[in-house]
Amino acid sequence: MSKVTWNIDPLHSEVQFKVKHLVISTVTGSFKSFSGHAVTDGDDFTNAEIELTIDVDSVDTGQPGRDEHLKNGDFFETETYPQFTFKSTSFTKIKGDLYKLTGNLTIKGITKEVELEAEYGGTERDPWGNTKVGFEVTGTIDRKDFNVTFNALTETGGLALGENIKILANVQLAKQEVAVQELEKQV
Repeated sequence: MSKVTWNIDPLHSEVQFKVKHLVISTVTGSFKSFSGHAVTDGDDFTNAEIELTIDVDSVDTGQPGRDEHLKNGDFFETETYPQFTFKSTSFTKIKGDLYKLTGNLTIKGITKEVELEAEYGGTERDPWGNTKVGFEVTGTIDRKDFNVTFNALTETGGLALGENIKILANVQLAKQEVAVQELEKQV
């Protein structure tokens, strides 16, 4: 069976994170710049090889001051670590449209294995004849595992920021047509 490459369509995809603030509410942020792809055997995503690169400087929480704080040494250190990367080690069907996505996530130069859940949303052709698939990827990571440890205490001694970060990525992938793949092999 031939390998097929599926490229992330950034215009129809999003990568978000959620963190508890003062343990009473949730702050949502996103990364506006990212790229990635999946390589499959034919159109079957079981055992797909998945890679994602996030431009950390593109963090957006809707508050410019908070975004700048996230970019500095207290959090992401974007000048030293400009990218987060993810590379899958397995993508297995659990049941129905649910998959378990396991892979190596690198944040601030630290690589840890993470397990995420991916829900297949379907396959469609867009108005221009491109084949697209959709997945919603969710999971939780502990930010301390990646040396993102900044925190403050509230008046009552509680933590201002939660340590568990929820990840939510809605990803649309576009099938790279065989003619394009053949041209790349010739170059």
